[in-house]
Amino acid sequence: YQNYIKRLQAVPEFMAHELEVAREAVSLGLVQSCDSMAGYENSITTHVVNNPEESKFYEPFLKLPNKFSEERKTALQTQAKAAIKESVIPQIALFGEFYTKEYQPNCAKIPGASNWPKGDDLYQFLIGKYTTTELTADQIHNIGLSEVKRIRDEMIAAIKQAEFDGGLQEFIQYLRTDKQFYAKTPEELVAHVSTIAKKMDGELPKLFGKLPRNPYGIKEVPADIAEKTTTAYYSPGAADGSRAGFYYINTSLLEARPLYTLEALTLHEAVPGHHLQIALAYENDVPNFRRDINNTVFIEGWGLYAERLGLEVGFYNNPYTNFGRLSYEMWRALRLVVDTGIHAKGWTRQQAIDFMAENSALSLHNITAEVDRYITWPGQALAYKMGELKIRELREKAEQKLGDQFDVRAFHDALLENGAVPLSILEELMDKWLAKQS
Repeated sequence: YQNYIKRLQAVPEFMAHELEVAREAVSLGLVQSCDSMAGYENSITTHVVNNPEESKFYEPFLKLPNKFSEERKTALQTQAKAAIKESVIPQIALFGEFYTKEYQPNCAKIPGASNWPKGDDLYQFLIGKYTTTELTADQIHNIGLSEVKRIRDEMIAAIKQAEFDGGLQEFIQYLRTDKQFYAKTPEELVAHVSTIAKKMDGELPKLFGKLPRNPYGIKEVPADIAEKTTTAYYSPGAADGSRAGFYYINTSLLEARPLYTLEALTLHEAVPGHHLQIALAYENDVPNFRRDINNTVFIEGWGLYAERLGLEVGFYNNPYTNFGRLSYEMWRALRLVVDTGIHAKGWTRQQAIDFMAENSALSLHNITAEVDRYITWPGQALAYKMGELKIRELREKAEQKLGDQFDVRAFHDALLENGAVPLSILEELMDKWLAKQS
């Protein structure tokens, strides 16, 4: 608590540096797209409150541990309120003023890294950073188009299995508008997620020889950020096991959170996806910096691969949840096309939204939020599909070479035992493992 108060007191110095960098960005034209930043001012003003006890930053002090004396509790709360009132709220208000008066009027009218100074070189650098490959934007764009075609064919097969009288677009419209596919309350949505997560917990020994000690929980995305936040995300636990990991599910705008996608979503964010991989990484016998290293292409590639593992242990057993899985896989394939389209091929925001709407069952709200994410975070969205394709390639290679001797539990244990490594290193390590198995 004392460390947290010190961080609150340090906000003015931190924000001074941030404003200096942001003002330089404005002067250089390295600014975000106007459309993608629409409404961002609300994320700032929600924290400008008159009473520090109403601030989100004060929440840790609302319920202090019982082992603290009343005198100690009062002292900590008094210090926290003073820090929030004097150091935090004024600085956020100042930042809000900068955003509305200086940044917003100078936002980019056309999206895409290619419109920034030296933007093409920057985007190629970001492709390398997030995919750990030397592929070009054109190469990734074409891989994306190929994957979109393959997944679209599988979607049409799922529609036929559902005995639906209509094509892909009609089926998507049906899924988007029929109330049976949506929760009526946040509690109902969380209950669905919890059941799926617990069911998968029981299937993990079929897929892994080693499971992490640290558990995970489920929480709702905080209301103040929910509407501008993606469908769900994972927050890792503490490396020393003192805090569990948490799978955050977005319960705002329930009409945009279809139930048939929850199996794929939960397997990605919780187990066997992010929680299992990251919690195991904390337990690996490697140097400390490698336990928490953030190679997005491995972490998110594993998350997407984990969605597919549900097929092997009894998930997606009806055409609707299977279509939901395919829609999520399509979502990641579309990212390869849309991200490169926006940042290297001159695509507009609306062009990207339309392409995603034509090829996936994601709600239009989710699609718009995702496209704005790609516009404001060039290259990051490429990591998911590129990582998953490499993991699937390595598995197919092992299955072909080992035949009946292939053990999926041993393969997964070997894949995860070194943490989140670049794809070239992963391939090298798995080739050594495969040689040993042979």
